[in-house]
Amino acid sequence: MTTTDISLANLLDGANYARLTTFRRNGQAVPTTIWFALEDDKAYFVTGPTTGKAKRMRGTPRVLLGPSTPRGKPTGVETECRARQLDNMEAGTARDLLFRKYGIQFRILQLIQFLSRSRPVYFELTAAA
Repeated sequence: MTTTDISLANLLDGANYARLTTFRRNGQAVPTTIWFALEDDKAYFVTGPTTGKAKRMRGTPRVLLGPSTPRGKPTGVETECRARQLDNMEAGTARDLLFRKYGIQFRILQLIQFLSRSRPVYFELTAAA
């Protein structure tokens, strides 16, 4: 079930994982599980610059977002959102929010990204109006 009448804070309250559905150019949906952090009714997450979801969101910023299990099974409704890649200045806030929520797990992810020389990119998700 998809809705557009719900705030992200209400939708994702208490969840540690979310199902992010991006769309290919042909319209095919591609769901992925993400870690996220919330602030001011916006969700933030990190990924690699060459991941499929990053490429798809640059082409089509329309996404669906909802709470899920770690394996991506939906645990609630999804809402339509708009994705926006953050610049370096904005990424610091998203990084801090993710660290505050996930702690050492997030630091380990950062270490893996550093060792693999993958520069992380941060995205902001805002509920579509």
